[in-house]
Amino acid sequence: MSMPFYVAPEQVMKDRADYARKGIARGRSLVAVICVEGILIVAENPSTTLRKVSEIYDRIAFAGVGKYNEFDQLRISGVRAADLKGYSFSREDVDARSLANQYAQILGQVFTHEMKPLEVEILVAELGHGPEDDQLFHLLYDGTVIDEQRSAVLGGDAESVAERVDAGLGDTTDLAAGLNVAANALAGPDRTLAAADLEVALLDRSLQRRCFRRLEDNEVSELLTGS
Repeated sequence: MSMPFYVAPEQVMKDRADYARKGIARGRSLVAVICVEGILIVAENPSTTLRKVSEIYDRIAFAGVGKYNEFDQLRISGVRAADLKGYSFSREDVDARSLANQYAQILGQVFTHEMKPLEVEILVAELGHGPEDDQLFHLLYDGTVIDEQRSAVLGGDAESVAERVDAGLGDTTDLAAGLNVAANALAGPDRTLAAADLEVALLDRSLQRRCFRRLEDNEVSELLTGS
């Protein structure tokens, strides 16, 4: 009887992390920015049917990068959890923090116990009554939760995109400025992204209950050109 090969737990975790990171890096990036009008989420996504950004609940949005089928399953589970909690208790009891914790448990469980980790990074964003109350929870493939402050960058060449976002943001940012910063950061120095290349959504502070709305190409074009 042959003896099974022994692999150190540290090496197993490292291999899984490398595998997940490589899969996520092959995708296109996504940027979220807190602005005066709300929370702006911009993804490089030419598809008009496969969405990276979606509504979870009244003032909560979900965004994902990586394998579409994997982060879409997480989106669906989040919608169900939010609906159940809102129905069982109160709509005000549904919050991004608890959803982020549930997602972290799912991602951590899969990363630790399954053969293949989920090749995803996700963002759970909640709109507050003012920019200081907005919340951005950035979740990694292993269940790590990062509480972002002014902006968040997921997927692709995240470090370079994040540097360009930080360099472009001022102390206060409106919708047009935030969209231009996000689009320029996603494009980089060698490309230009048009409205058709972008998926743009806003948790709109001017709306009362359901704050999530998508920006159509014509509105995105006007904001990008300043016309």
